[in-house]
Amino acid sequence: MAEEKSQFEDTIGYTLHGSRYLNVTNRCGILRCAFCPKFNGAWSVKEYDMRLHHNPSVEELVEAAGNPADYKEIVFCGMGESTMRLDVMLEVGRKLKEKGAKLRLNTNGTGSMLNGRDIAAELVAVIPTLSVSLNAQDEETYDRHCRPKNAGTYAAVIDFIKSAKKAGGDVTVTAIDGLPGVDIAKCEAIANDLGVKFRRRVLDDLV
Repeated sequence: MAEEKSQFEDTIGYTLHGSRYLNVTNRCGILRCAFCPKFNGAWSVKEYDMRLHHNPSVEELVEAAGNPADYKEIVFCGMGESTMRLDVMLEVGRKLKEKGAKLRLNTNGTGSMLNGRDIAAELVAVIPTLSVSLNAQDEETYDRHCRPKNAGTYAAVIDFIKSAKKAGGDVTVTAIDGLPGVDIAKCEAIANDLGVKFRRRVLDDLV
C-alpha cells in the first residue's frame, strides 16, 4: 500500500513555459554537481517536487506526457541524467514521436560514458534536439563544480557533443553564469568552435 501511495505522489510529468517535461530518473551516475539542489537537500523545480520513489515505467512516462499537440515540445529532464535509463527513454521517445511530438533531451553529456559506447547516433535518431550542460571552459573548473567520479569526464562530454553534432543533432551547449571561475564567453567560444549553439543559464534558475 505504501508503494502505491508513493507512486501516486511522484511527479513524473510537469509543465513549464508551454513545454511538458518528463522526470525519468533521479540518478546521475557520474556527476555530483555542487550546485545541484538535490545535493543540497532541495528537490523542487518551481512548485514541483522532483524526488522519485520509483523508476517510472515506459507506460507511466508516455501517459505523463499527455497529448503532444498541447505542448511546444516534450523534454526529457528531471533531477537526474535521463541517459541512465537509455532504453526506457528511447522507447518512450519512439512512442511519442509516433504521436507527432517534438522531442528534446536536457543532458549532462555523460551518456556515452555511462553506457560504455557512443550513443549519440541512436539518441539523435529518436530525440533530435539536445541541450548539453558543459558548465565550464576547462577540465579543472568543470571538475571543481561538477565533481565527476570518473577521470576524463570533461573530455568525454566534449566528445559527446562532437558526436551528436556529427549525427545530425540540433545541439545547444549551456553553461551557468554565476559559478565561480566559469568564463561564459570562453564557454560560448567552445560551442562556436564545435559548430553548435550556445545558451547562457543563470545560477539557481533550473529552467
